[in-house]
Order: sequence, then C-alpha cells, then structure tokens
Amino acid sequence: MKSSFSQRSDQIEIMDDLECKGEVINQTLRELEVINHWLGGNKVTLAGIKHLINQKNLKEISIIDLGCGGGDILKEIAAWGRHQNIKLTLTGIDANPHIIDFAKSNTSDYPEINYVIQNIFSEDFARTESDIIIATLFTHHFNNEELAVLLKNLKQQSRIGVVINDLHRHWMAYYSIKMLTSIFSKSAMVKYDAPLSVLRAFDRNDLQIILRNAGIDDYKLVWKWAFRWQLIIPGSLA
Repeated sequence: MKSSFSQRSDQIEIMDDLECKGEVINQTLRELEVINHWLGGNKVTLAGIKHLINQKNLKEISIIDLGCGGGDILKEIAAWGRHQNIKLTLTGIDANPHIIDFAKSNTSDYPEINYVIQNIFSEDFARTESDIIIATLFTHHFNNEELAVLLKNLKQQSRIGVVINDLHRHWMAYYSIKMLTSIFSKSAMVKYDAPLSVLRAFDRNDLQIILRNAGIDDYKLVWKWAFRWQLIIPGSLA
C-alpha cells in the first residue's frame, strides 16, 4: 500500500463491500467500538451535537447517524439524552444489511434507536429530514465530488445542523494506527482498513475545498485529538 499523504487515496476498503458479512464484520465492528472508546473519537461527535443545541431548551430531538456501523455512537448519544432528560429519536443508516443486523443486537437495550438500510445517495434518503444529522468516520469513504453534493443536501435535510467527525490524513496518525492494529487487532479487516482510512481522510484544505464546492461558507472546522476533524454545519432552520 502506497502511503502518500499529499492527497486523498482512492483505494477501496474491505468494509466498502456491501456483501461483507459474518464474523469478519462482527469482529471488526466490536474492535472499532473499542478503538473509538479508548481514543475518544465518539466524544468529538457528541461535543458537536452539544454545540448545535447549546442554549436551546429542547426536550425532543431527532438525530440521524449516517454509516452507523455497530451503533456504538448511538448508544453514547442515547445515554447522554437519558441523563439530560431529552427525548431522542435516533436513526442509524447503513447500506450493508449485515452491519444493521449487528447494530440492532448491539443496541437492543436502547428502544429510542432504530435502523434503516439505505443508500444515502438514493431518492428515498433525499426526502429524509432530521433535526441533526451526524457522520462519524464515514465521509472518507467518498470522493470529493460526492461529498460536495452530500454536504449540500445534508444542510437542507437537517433543521438544526450537521456534525461530521472524520480523520486527519497525517503520517503520525497512519503509522500509529498501523502499529496499534498490528499488535492488538484480531481482525484482518481492521488491520487493512484502519491505516487505509487515514490515507483516504482529509487535511484542512481538502475539507475547505469540498465545502466551497458545496456552496457552504457558514461552518465551524476544528482539529481534535486524536487526529480528528470536527465539522459543524448549521442546518436549514438554524
């Protein structure tokens, strides 16, 4: 694998195969939940949600999670909502039905979470609206042109706003995750996909160009530990 950091890689991850199923995907999702927990990645998304609703006295919020994976971020959001006495309607969307099956089992203690098998570039999804739309470690799966279209649409589909949490393409992030997964991971998919995810990820200029092409000039883009970008875009009614 060529580890060039000057531009985004267009290599395909194993997880991009929608036919991927069985223990290989289940082990990967379990490990990703552990990685996101210990490296604090999910906190970036939750902090973005809190920023969007800051000083809004909301008692009910709908949130859609794009590329929801195993549902681990939705569990954290659900737990936060319960603690804050906010009624949440949470929807996880993924195009892989096998991932959705795992997520349903993984979040069975949270009735406020439901799931939809859907392609986010479909007409059905284009008609979907929510207060907040989030995407954690998901947008790097698409090229810049696709993302410009997606972000433009998401701004209109979200009433309060959009929170994007994705990786910073950086040599230290690449070699760190490559070393950690080679030592601790039991999943061949994680060992292959995790470093590649960094190569497919973004530097600040990438995201600024994508946002400009989407016609979005009102946003907040902040670097977060560990090598994450937090992008917050106000929604259609913000």
